[in-house]
Amino acid sequence: MAISLKKGQGVSLRKSDNDLSMVTIGLGWDIQEEKTGFLGGLFSKKAPDYDLDVAAFLCGSDGKVHDLGAIENGKPSLKNGDVIFYNNLRHHSGQIWLTGDNRTGDGDGDDEQIIVKLNDLPEKYAKLVFIVQIYKGTENGQSFGKVRNAFIRAVDGKGREMTRFDLSGGAQYAECRSMLFAELTRETDGWKFNAIGTPSPSDSFVGFLKQYV
Repeated sequence: MAISLKKGQGVSLRKSDNDLSMVTIGLGWDIQEEKTGFLGGLFSKKAPDYDLDVAAFLCGSDGKVHDLGAIENGKPSLKNGDVIFYNNLRHHSGQIWLTGDNRTGDGDGDDEQIIVKLNDLPEKYAKLVFIVQIYKGTENGQSFGKVRNAFIRAVDGKGREMTRFDLSGGAQYAECRSMLFAELTRETDGWKFNAIGTPSPSDSFVGFLKQYV
């Protein structure tokens, strides 16, 4: 049975108890629908879909991201670096990748997934940080205040859900457009999954990335 975590809690995922050869980090969410009358629904312009994106930072033992990708026009591009997101789907190690980009959150189950071969991830990576952002959230007037039934979970190589962290929006997240959702930290016999839930008004994971460089 999966261990359900609350904000600030953590649980060890031991190799002796779980198949960490290929772990799925799944994220899902629903969006609260706006209630409109018949005429409002007939004449009003359809609001943009919420496009939530997940990103993962691969950090060293010092908790920092060391490879920000190829330099383009004098600046790091994040391409082929240690940040996994929609423009850099697969890590150069071949041990962690993003399966794709769900632009609406429609449907049951995971809306986005990151696959990571924890047993084979190079030793120099000691922490994985998972961020969720609302793409163009500021421009579209969107926030986590209308996100419902959000979750992040870890499923082992045998399809067994090891742990999950449920977090829904509400008034307290009305100005939140990105969130440090959870992290995995390396331990002697596996990894520890920590439920974080730190919000940010920025609609870009770059705001969090600055804390890790």
